[in-house]
Amino acid sequence: DSPLVLQSDRNVTVNARNHMGQLTGQLTVGADSVEAQCKRFEVSSSEDGRVLFSADEEEIVIGADRLKVTGTEGAVFEHSVETPHIRAEPSQDLRIPGPFSFLLIQANQFRITENPLLSFLTVKMANDYILYLEYRIFLNADSIRLGNLPLGSFSSSPSSPTSSIPRQTIYELCVCPNGKLYLSPAGAGSTCQSSSNICLWS
Repeated sequence: DSPLVLQSDRNVTVNARNHMGQLTGQLTVGADSVEAQCKRFEVSSSEDGRVLFSADEEEIVIGADRLKVTGTEGAVFEHSVETPHIRAEPSQDLRIPGPFSFLLIQANQFRITENPLLSFLTVKMANDYILYLEYRIFLNADSIRLGNLPLGSFSSSPSSPTSSIPRQTIYELCVCPNGKLYLSPAGAGSTCQSSSNICLWS
């Protein structure tokens, strides 16, 4: 009913060997660090045995419900990051800064859920431009390019024939109710309509 205490002036090393005497695992507790050498390192929960952290040559798995980085510089990733969810602390801003001039976000759906605790989202890329959300979206840049936007039709009613303007060179950027962007031939007034063929069939 008493703990086992190992003390050393230098370090304490625990070795594991197989039936042939070959070293298969080693744990060293030193004055400045704790080092483990093994094929797989695993930390499990004492309550339900759930794996909280594991590491091997192939991957590192963090099984806790939440990963929290408390450093002032946040988390830095040299390569890509794949995650289904990114969330800031309650009443805190969600910031994703790019140290260089390029930030790529790829997703089948990019959705920002309205949350009273989250008033805005800022994405900043080395002074290039800022995406700022506060019930509206602002793109602040010297040039904004949206490629491969579909060309929609406009008419007075959904069933009327499609109007076209020959040699049209100026277009209006339109947004469907579902958020899809499309181009519409510019006129004296706005030609954006929710009854556009792009909005109806998207």
